[in-house]
Amino acid sequence: MRNLILVGPMGAGKSTIGRLLAKELKLPFKDSDKEIEQRTGADIPWIFDVEGEQGFREREHAVIAELCGADGLVLATGGGAVLREDNRRALRAGGRVIYLHTSVEQQIERTARDRNRPLLRTADPGKVLRDLMAVRDPLYREIADLVIETDTRPPRMVVQEILERVHSLPPR
Repeated sequence: MRNLILVGPMGAGKSTIGRLLAKELKLPFKDSDKEIEQRTGADIPWIFDVEGEQGFREREHAVIAELCGADGLVLATGGGAVLREDNRRALRAGGRVIYLHTSVEQQIERTARDRNRPLLRTADPGKVLRDLMAVRDPLYREIADLVIETDTRPPRMVVQEILERVHSLPPR
């Protein structure tokens, strides 16, 4: 089996659902943001502060390219990974892409107390999330083999839907 790759906005549940999915499939789980943090010894907000978003995106691309070259893992990506065309190509080539879609309202609720989100350090995180969704939603959809709604659904229910639907996908 090739990889299962989870894309979607922050707060969609990529890490939580990815861990559960990997456990269910008995596959290793990788989170591209956690990989970057482990390799640099620094957290994402620090990388943004010191290197800027561009520096972070360079690191992210290297990690995504490497992980998409693996075989048989579940990968959760950062919300902005789809911004670069070369990342989108790597994700599509790396396995089945599952877009975990969630509403901006749900994102606000899920990220409200999370201090590890540099893009949300602003007076109006809702506006930031709406603006990000306007740009990123078409990119997530462009590369997705499946779109799964996560709003108000328990993670295990989302995992069950992924398992049911991914097996019925036509070969590509």
